[in-house]
Amino acid sequence: MTALMIQGAGSNVGKSMLVAGLCRAARARGLRVAPFKPQNMSNNAAVTADGGEIGRAQALQALACGLEPVTDMNPILLKPETDTGAQVIVQGKRLTTARARAYQALKPRLMAAVLDSFNRLREAHDLVIIEGAGSPAEVNLRAGDIANMGFARAADVPVVIAGDIDRGGVIAQLVGTQAVIDPADAAMIAGFMINKFRGDPRLFDDGYRLIEARTGWRGFGVLPWFADAWRLPAEDALDLQAPKSARGLHVVCLCLSRIANFDDLDPLAQEPDVRLTMLGRGQAIPGDADIVILPGTKSTRGDLAFLRAQGWDGDLAAHVRRGGHVLGICGGYQMLGRWIDDPHGLEGAAGRDRGLGLLEVETVMSPDKRLSRVRAQHVASGQEFSGYEIHLGRTEGPDRARAFARVAGQPEGARDTTGRVEGSYLHGMFTDDGFRAAWLAGFGVTAQTGYAQGVEDTLDALAAHVEAHLDVAELIALAR
Repeated sequence: MTALMIQGAGSNVGKSMLVAGLCRAARARGLRVAPFKPQNMSNNAAVTADGGEIGRAQALQALACGLEPVTDMNPILLKPETDTGAQVIVQGKRLTTARARAYQALKPRLMAAVLDSFNRLREAHDLVIIEGAGSPAEVNLRAGDIANMGFARAADVPVVIAGDIDRGGVIAQLVGTQAVIDPADAAMIAGFMINKFRGDPRLFDDGYRLIEARTGWRGFGVLPWFADAWRLPAEDALDLQAPKSARGLHVVCLCLSRIANFDDLDPLAQEPDVRLTMLGRGQAIPGDADIVILPGTKSTRGDLAFLRAQGWDGDLAAHVRRGGHVLGICGGYQMLGRWIDDPHGLEGAAGRDRGLGLLEVETVMSPDKRLSRVRAQHVASGQEFSGYEIHLGRTEGPDRARAFARVAGQPEGARDTTGRVEGSYLHGMFTDDGFRAAWLAGFGVTAQTGYAQGVEDTLDALAAHVEAHLDVAELIALAR
């Protein structure tokens, strides 16, 4: 009945990876361990075994623990739809869409759900390793907090603060955190660790001792940069940084402003004969692109406008005229059609927008959200594969007669008459080694990686890395 919370001295300090590594290390020590994140903000979501959705980072951490992901591992998930508003998912199901100020008022009511989920996990496991969100030093957000110190105090869980030395200023990050937070919150912090160190860690000995002296916190170690982090499912679209290759099939993914479930592309990024380009705003689609992927998005109509603002609609039309291929996934599939109709204003203001017109289909947004894991058969290759659906909206039209796949005997997705423009609601298809091999073979490319085994091997390597440089035994002993 023990738990330990890893918070960060800032955002993107590597908390998710640290928790995954500690989870795998604790499991290797024979403990029944589970991950937990009270509140996550991410459009990268996973469908759980119990039919809900959680942040994909928690799904990876569940894998590190040898568990199926369940909604209790991330009871509050915020999925940004605009700069100021997000869909609020509570224990796997959509509760509402709220703007930032309204969510601040809503947060205190959500603590009961957070503690309910946490207590179920704690009762079923030897150890729960908890990931905070952002930083506890954001004291302007402390009232009603459910993500960091508010949760730690409510659940009476000890905290270790992680600092990111790679971005610089780590001494100020950690000492400054203690300086600005409430003394009662500071009392929950039992120690600190340093993450992402490059070079000789001994060079930081004086800084390490200074942090200990200024804060009175115990140091649990300095973790060097983990070079294989890119092999794990990406937390951020910018983390899809596989070693660059100048050869191979050129796959270009459009980085939409509300890109979602972008880890769909991780397995392609790791194929040695595939060159994946994550195309950012203001960049033209390169003329040597073989395939352009329109990924999922949390705001289909908003990102359709964003796509047009980059001039990508004209680039796509030229790409198709040159004989190039296009694949739209989920929201990207919806954009490829003739129209997108949102009569209820589910993703912003109600309205109807003209799509890209590359597929003869139309989408109507509907309140019933589809969340399911599926087995499908790819029509073009006959290959069976696993995937999942997580979307609003229903898509129909003549090109649905040429399905991308079949699920339970029913057509899924669509293809145009040339077969070069395709759309599908199925996420995760490239994770399936058989599908990825069959899909790449259609372009004359031989798949060379076993993705799932590669993730397992990388988690083992991460756990060994954590064991070698952090005091794992004392971290586990700290949990109470």
